[in-house]
Amino acid sequence: MTASPPKLLFLVTEDWYFWSHRLPMARAARDAGFEVAVATRVTAHGERIRSEGFALYAFPWRRGDKTPWRAFRTITEIRRLVRAVQPDLVHAVSVMPVIYGGLALLWTRRPAFIASLTGMGHALESDQFGARLLRLPIRTVLWAMLRRAHTAFIVQNQDHRRVLRQIAPGAAGSVVVIPGSGVDTRHFVPLPDPVERPVTTAFVGRLLVGKGVRELVAAHGKLRSRGVPVRLLIAGVPDPDGPASLDEREVLGWLDHSGIVWLGQVEDVRQVWAQAHVAVLPSHHEGLPLSLLEAAACGRPLIATDIPGCREIAKANVNALLVRVGDVDALAAAIERLVRDDELRVQFGNASRALVDPELSGDRIGAATVALYRRLMGSSC
Repeated sequence: MTASPPKLLFLVTEDWYFWSHRLPMARAARDAGFEVAVATRVTAHGERIRSEGFALYAFPWRRGDKTPWRAFRTITEIRRLVRAVQPDLVHAVSVMPVIYGGLALLWTRRPAFIASLTGMGHALESDQFGARLLRLPIRTVLWAMLRRAHTAFIVQNQDHRRVLRQIAPGAAGSVVVIPGSGVDTRHFVPLPDPVERPVTTAFVGRLLVGKGVRELVAAHGKLRSRGVPVRLLIAGVPDPDGPASLDEREVLGWLDHSGIVWLGQVEDVRQVWAQAHVAVLPSHHEGLPLSLLEAAACGRPLIATDIPGCREIAKANVNALLVRVGDVDALAAAIERLVRDDELRVQFGNASRALVDPELSGDRIGAATVALYRRLMGSSC
């Protein structure tokens, strides 16, 4: 009798996020013989997900609603879904699915559970009052999950691994570093340096306060006021459900500044890197930013903040210039240096691609993730 294939259920808040950030892992699992299912809020990518051969469950995630009643309903709905699907393994991605999924399965022995933390999350990293109120209960849940058998956490850098180890020293659950989502190095290939001038910088990402976009706009304004020829492309949109989203009126106001172009949501970001000479991400906290991975795969030099996550791909004076969080003057100086030094941009761009290929390719990340799946399921048998 042939054994049935193992079942893998992803818990991801948004279908666009699954498609942009988790597709390499899901494809690797499917190609390794797993039946893959995805529970997510379906808005724009449902048919694409189904076309990959994945079962799709529309799930009512509400990222902006963190009331106890909503949390209880979400946990109950996860338990109901798990009973219906009967997965061998549940893979929750980002803080909300990790916490709610972990609570739903905390007192069960099966299925095996993988918690992917793409960062430490707003509640664990922000100093805002609301975030501090959530910090203790979230750390308590993480402590309990780390002590659950047949559970593994995936983090994207060693700094975040140390944070989890401090929460529950010697816990049964393992903490594994798998650097990022990986990038399709056949799709994102080195692009020629744009011939158009002025030199163009670009930001790709959600328009959140924590992404440092305000600082980038301020730095751009300083440079233009001094007569430095530079253009800035901003690709992304506000995320009203996200932590500290920028208001669209503020973003529209930036267009009054000379040399700023707001592209909105861009389906294929290769179009951005075909126009831009330099990738900039002045984020306040990250896991391992996909936007920098994709820019590096396209052979672009990087400017980023000197924080865990960014440092995994933006190596100081190798392929990147690093600046302190919130330091507008340092950010402006870094941009000006790359604007004025054509040779350094080329040197950094070549180094960027070399760092991505092959260590951070989607194939390598997918294989590492599937190996963890098999190891964890083996321990739960």
